[in-house]
Amino acid sequence: MDWDLPQLRALAAAVEAGSLDAAARALHLTPSAVSQRLKALEQQVGAVLLQRTRPVRPTEAGVAVLRLAREIEALTADAQRTLSPAPDGGPAWPRVRLAVNADSLATWVLPALAPLAADVLIEFLREDQDRTADLLRDGTAMGALTSQAAPVQGCTVEALGTMRYHPLASAAFVRRWFPDGVTPAALAVAPMVVFDDADALQHEALRRRGVDGEPPFHVVPASAQFADAVRLGYGWGMLPELQVDAEAEGLVRLDPTGAWREDVPLFWQQWSLHTPSLDAVADALRTAARAHLR
Repeated sequence: MDWDLPQLRALAAAVEAGSLDAAARALHLTPSAVSQRLKALEQQVGAVLLQRTRPVRPTEAGVAVLRLAREIEALTADAQRTLSPAPDGGPAWPRVRLAVNADSLATWVLPALAPLAADVLIEFLREDQDRTADLLRDGTAMGALTSQAAPVQGCTVEALGTMRYHPLASAAFVRRWFPDGVTPAALAVAPMVVFDDADALQHEALRRRGVDGEPPFHVVPASAQFADAVRLGYGWGMLPELQVDAEAEGLVRLDPTGAWREDVPLFWQQWSLHTPSLDAVADALRTAARAHLR
């Protein structure tokens, strides 16, 4: 099948912008022209590629074609950057979309990729490590830090290491909720802090301690503010070792021995189709993971 690049760009733009009208503005076309390109692409593929909802969403067939469109876009940007380098970040900067869990983004990933910022535009897509691989499947992300060891179709995978988490709370919180020690009975009623509805780390930690029931919890969906909430006494929470080293003032471990902890394995998955910019990102993450992860 011979692919028409303007048609593929129209599909990617429609999904990214959320509507055909917005895609037309992004591509400097009329909505009619975008619609015609999408119709021609669907006729060529022999399947409906977009659900005309608000926002528009790719169908199952559309996901496969969308990923192709984004792969071609990435290859084109890298090639253009190589053939026509422009000073001061000209128009051909390649863009790499990365699905990253919030705690990695808040601790070791940003410093790791900073040296590339002058040559590669990086779009971080924040998602729980159990869900980042989904962004690879639908073509949204080119690479992902994920807890999933099984490779997504069309991707490669390698182990990076583990992030270690410890249960912490403020001293005042411990005095109030654990006057007789951190017992299963006390943990069953003591408030927790969780990141979002995908964050099962605290619940898993309780299960490993033999705690039944559903303690009350606050939801704080940002890594720095999560640590602040724990420090301010909202509840106890599992904090990454990398973050605690820098922000442990005012916090105490619920288990001073350090035996109560959770290790979250992290894997790097990326498109099997390599580009110079994506490979540079992968190399930087590998190097940083060796320095910071267990």
